[in-house]
Amino acid sequence: MKTNLLFDYGGTLDTAARHWAHVLWEGYRHVGIPVNEEQFREAYVFGERALAKAPIISPEDDMRTLLVKKLERETHFLVEQGWWQPSEEERLAKGEAVADYCDAYARRHVEASARVLSALRDKGCRLVMVSNFYGNLPTVLRAYGIDHLFETIVESAVVGVRKPDAAIFRLGVEALGCAASEAVVIGDAYGKDILPGREAGCRTVWFKGEEWKHEQRDETIPDAVITSLEQLPEVLMAL
Repeated sequence: MKTNLLFDYGGTLDTAARHWAHVLWEGYRHVGIPVNEEQFREAYVFGERALAKAPIISPEDDMRTLLVKKLERETHFLVEQGWWQPSEEERLAKGEAVADYCDAYARRHVEASARVLSALRDKGCRLVMVSNFYGNLPTVLRAYGIDHLFETIVESAVVGVRKPDAAIFRLGVEALGCAASEAVVIGDAYGKDILPGREAGCRTVWFKGEEWKHEQRDETIPDAVITSLEQLPEVLMAL
């Protein structure tokens, strides 16, 4: 059984391999923001770029706070485009409601993931987090109660390298102090986890789910494919 494990976070542990755009769109529909999916997707991309360009996210921000800040940019964009005409009070209230919905969604899935991670730790596995994030990932993990499960966190905003650059996975391997061939990358993003993880020399397990858009993938590239994190311990036994 491979016991040196490099986990992605967003999508892998907090949404059961659903791209976060799908979770947010579900939140939009749940609270009744009257835009179509194409308009939402443009707002989603705008929000992602805004958070990447400026130091909007603080290291002390938990996931709900991050979502509120992201939704502030998204909903403002929708209003500027003329696709939604709420009062300012309604815009802010709806954004808060979507943040609450998505934070609760993520918390449920992280709790389920934690049971798998804890079982792996009990079997002697060593866990390192390797993630593209905004500089607040330790706070997010601590707020969800799983920070203690990871020996270290390799976060893009901190180390200055982002997936799909394989160098970020090499940093994870260095943190484990093992050979790359002795480590396994587990992630939901085929292009950002599986391909660069393989390039770094690691084994890879693709957590296949609902991607940003449907694309044909070569499923012979990863060493294993799972559709539920609960399948991971058995898969690791075979690697």
